Amino acid sequence: MTVPLMGLMQDWPLTVDRVIDHAAKIHPSREIVTRRTDGQIYRTTYAALRDRARRVSAALAGLGVGQGDRLATLAWNGERHMECWYGAMGIGAVVHTLNPRLHPDQIAWIAGHARSRVLVLDTTFVDLVAMLRDRLPFEHYIVIADRADMPDAPWAMCYEDWLAQAGEAPPWGCFDENAACGLCYTSGTTGDPKGVLYSHRSNVLHAMLATSVGGLAIGPDEVVMPIVPMFHANAWGLVFACPMAGAKVVLPGGQLDGASVYELLESERVTFSAGVPTVWLGLLQHLRDNGLALHYLKRMVVGGAALPEAILSAFEDDYGVEVIHAWGMTETSPLGTVGWLSTAERALPTPERRRLQLKQGRPPFGVELKLVAEDGTELAWDGKTSGRLLIRGFAISGAYFNGPGAEILDPQGFFDTGDVATIDAQGTVQITDRAKDVIKSGGEWISSIAIENLALSHPAVANAAAVSVPHPKWDERPVLVVETKAGARVCAEELSAWLDGHIARWWMPDAYVFVDRIPLGPTGKTDKRALRETLARPE
Repeated sequence: MTVPLMGLMQDWPLTVDRVIDHAAKIHPSREIVTRRTDGQIYRTTYAALRDRARRVSAALAGLGVGQGDRLATLAWNGERHMECWYGAMGIGAVVHTLNPRLHPDQIAWIAGHARSRVLVLDTTFVDLVAMLRDRLPFEHYIVIADRADMPDAPWAMCYEDWLAQAGEAPPWGCFDENAACGLCYTSGTTGDPKGVLYSHRSNVLHAMLATSVGGLAIGPDEVVMPIVPMFHANAWGLVFACPMAGAKVVLPGGQLDGASVYELLESERVTFSAGVPTVWLGLLQHLRDNGLALHYLKRMVVGGAALPEAILSAFEDDYGVEVIHAWGMTETSPLGTVGWLSTAERALPTPERRRLQLKQGRPPFGVELKLVAEDGTELAWDGKTSGRLLIRGFAISGAYFNGPGAEILDPQGFFDTGDVATIDAQGTVQITDRAKDVIKSGGEWISSIAIENLALSHPAVANAAAVSVPHPKWDERPVLVVETKAGARVCAEELSAWLDGHIARWWMPDAYVFVDRIPLGPTGKTDKRALRETLARPE
């Protein structure tokens, strides 16, 4: 048997502590700007954040937290949240982000399931935690605040006092790159939330993917504002990618309304930002209502839900911002595909180019895709055949934490995303629906996303959701739920005429329901389960 010739390169573990060490040494004065919970702007640098993260490590060690222990956070995007990440991860502890937008019962369930020992929380969430304390597993509670700003919470420590009392920091690293690093739970829209346990290696490689030109192209000259929260799939990896690249970071806290987002975009000269469509719709409305311009923003990534054409055309045509569609999920770290266009595609006539931009893009290196039928048969990449989208790669979940094991993968190691999609010959993905949201009428699939995007292009529509309702003959039929813009009016007949001719006749909604507000889930996506339950209730 032939013995393979092994390489003679250094063994350099890919652990997250090396990312902030690099940033502090090579980009020490690059700024990190935060809008804190009191609305004040706070500025620090990578060098200072690294020093503070070391103090977090020491403070955690003082509580007996070490490798494999879970540190839970319930906090907005801010510099002290960020230093907690690096301080915990540096000593091999696992940062477990809790999503405050979940129902309190889900928060309590997730905290118990993760068995986290310590909770670090923003002042915003003190009342929520106080209400849940008898259902939470934490041994210690630490509120992110100065002594002067500490709320009335006798059961909690003040963050700054906690750091001030810390001893000597333990060494960073010294563990396997495959050790657990972060824990993030799915939103639990189809059952109990599931824990996705990221490794140091997967986080570092995913950050490298994000900095690459085929990823998000984050470089040292960028000013990046992650609007997507740190509790939503690692803020799409930007909290690791930005210090890796040396980019300036602007952390907006919890104020994500159009006016607040615009203020930071302009005052900090943000060049790149990332968020879900609902945030961009709020910014767009603020820009239009006030006759404003975007002077510095060059690129924005839209993910978490389908990109409405209204957002794409408005930001590119009216404000000169390049809009990039991306797709992923908690289990994919989250970048699965990115909607970069080739030189030839950029030269296409606008209607053809836009059709490509509305798709979810291609997988970057490190991601492999497969399209299968319900029976598992692999389907063609012809841009027409729909099937279930499967994925594998270096930053894709292989099992859930403290739950189902390797049975979440098929025999070739692919994970079923739960999305229905087409893939064309160039590898461009178009998500046509979530498997749980697809409308099956008369044995044929109807794309709820296609109906919604057309409805959102109507000038009076603020948000729209196509959902299925039972039908005695066709099994299911689509109903379009519509939220109109403030002061705008539109009727069912007008919307029907707007859609007619742009989709197949049998795709046309059977009814139109107008609501004051379409419910959103904990990650900013439309809560279709809540809508279906509402529509199923008798009048």
